[in-house]
Amino acid sequence: MKQSNYAFFKSLTIALVALAVVVSFSVREVSAQRSSDLRIMSYNIRNGRGLDNKTDYARIADVISKETPDVVAIQELDKNTKRSQGVDVLEELAKLTDMTASYGPAIDYQGGQYGVGVLSKEKPLKVEHFPLPGKEEQRCLLVVEFNDFVFFCSHWSLTDKDRLASVAIITNKMKEQQKPVFICGDFNAQPNEESIRDLQRDWTVVSADEFTFPANDPNIRIDYVCVADPTGKTASEQLSKAAKNARVVEEPVASDHRPIALEFDMSIFK
Repeated sequence: MKQSNYAFFKSLTIALVALAVVVSFSVREVSAQRSSDLRIMSYNIRNGRGLDNKTDYARIADVISKETPDVVAIQELDKNTKRSQGVDVLEELAKLTDMTASYGPAIDYQGGQYGVGVLSKEKPLKVEHFPLPGKEEQRCLLVVEFNDFVFFCSHWSLTDKDRLASVAIITNKMKEQQKPVFICGDFNAQPNEESIRDLQRDWTVVSADEFTFPANDPNIRIDYVCVADPTGKTASEQLSKAAKNARVVEEPVASDHRPIALEFDMSIFK
C-alpha cells in the first residue's frame, strides 16, 4: 500500500472512531435524560362509564396505556360494589395495563367501597389513605411512597369550605415527607378559586393550562398535577421548568373528564 493511501485510511479510521465516540456519548446522554423523566398522568374515569353511557374498562386502560405513564392518579373508582357488579375496577385496570394498583377508599358504598387509586410501574414502598372533608360525601387523600418521590391522589369536595380545609390537610402531609411530592386529581375548583390560590402557596402547578371538563367539549379546568419539595431546596421556578410536554389528552368519550399528562425531569432533585 502506498504511503499516501495508508495515511488516508489511518486518518479516516481515526475520524470514524471519534465519530463513534461522539454518537455513543450523545445516545447515553439522551438515554440518561429520558430515564430521569417521570411520566405522570391523572384521570377521573367516572368508574369506567363513558359519555356514551357504556362502561368499558378496556377502553379506559387503552387511553392510559397509550400515554405510557410511570404513575397514574385515578378518581371515581368502585371496589366490589353492586353498581359495578362486584368488580374491583382499579385491579381490573391494573391487569389491563400491567401496572400495580394502590387503592384509597373514601366511603363505603353498595356493599363495597368508592374512592381513588394509583397505578404505577414501580411497586410502592408504602401506601396510606387519610380522610378529607366533604359535605356531600367524605373525600380522601391517597399517599403512595416510591423510591424517589411520594405521590398523592385526591378528589376534592364540591364545597368551597371543604376544599380549603383539604388544602391545609394535604399540605401538612406533604411537609411530613422527605422526598419530592406530587399531588394529582380532580380538585373540583378552577384556577382562580380560593382553594387553588391557597394551594399554590406551597405547591407548584405543573399541568397544562387547558380545559379538562366536560370531555366532549371542555370549558373549565378542574384537573391538576402539582409538585412540592418539602426540603425547600428547590424553587418553584425550577419545579415549573422541570415539567415538560404538559398536555390535556384528547379523549372525548371514555369518561366525562379528559386525562392530563406530563413528563417531569427528576434530575433537578439530585
